[in-house]
Amino acid sequence: MRKLKLQVQVSIDGYVAGPNGEMDWMEWNWDDQLKAHVNDLTSPVGTILLGRKIADGFISHWESLMAKPDDPQFAFAKKMVETPKVVFTRTLPESSWKNTVLATGSLSAEINKLKKQQDGTDIIVYGGATLVSSLIEEELIDEYHLFVNPAAIGRGLSIFAGLHEQRRFVLKKATPFACGIVVIHYDHDKG
Repeated sequence: MRKLKLQVQVSIDGYVAGPNGEMDWMEWNWDDQLKAHVNDLTSPVGTILLGRKIADGFISHWESLMAKPDDPQFAFAKKMVETPKVVFTRTLPESSWKNTVLATGSLSAEINKLKKQQDGTDIIVYGGATLVSSLIEEELIDEYHLFVNPAAIGRGLSIFAGLHEQRRFVLKKATPFACGIVVIHYDHDKG
C-alpha cells in the first residue's frame, strides 16, 4: 500500500502561516544537506496532493522555473511539474493545470483509492492548511515531516487546530540543519 507523507514548514510554535497567510518567517537559506534531504524525501513520490487554494501558486511557481534550465532549482522543478498532482476541491468544475486531476469526492474515499486501489510509489501532501487539517483529523497521513523553522509567530494557521481528541506520534528521526531548521519525522501512532 502506498504511504501518504506530509511535508510542511511550521514555526517553532506550530503555525504553518500567519493569521493572514504570511510566510515571511520561513527560512529559505537552505544548505546542500537540507536540499539533499528534501530530494531524498521526494524521490520515491509518485503523486502530489494539494488543496485548491495552494494549487495555483504551487503549480505556477514550479512551471515558471521550467523556462530557466540554469536555475539551481530546475531539476527539482522538473520533478514537481512531471509528478502527477491531485487537487482537492469542492468548487472547481475542471482542472486548468497540466498533469493534474481534481478530487471532489469524500476525502477518505479519495485517499483510500489513491493508497489502496492505484499502483505507484508514495504520495506527498504539501498543503494547504485546510486540506492537511482534514487529513490529520481523518487519520489519513502515515508520515509527518515537519520542517520546524527558528521563528515563533504567536498566532496564525495551525494544521492541528481541528483535532477533537489527542493524537500520538512515533518519533523516527530529528535532523538539525545549518540554517536553523530542524526536520522532525514522525509516524502516526496507529497502535
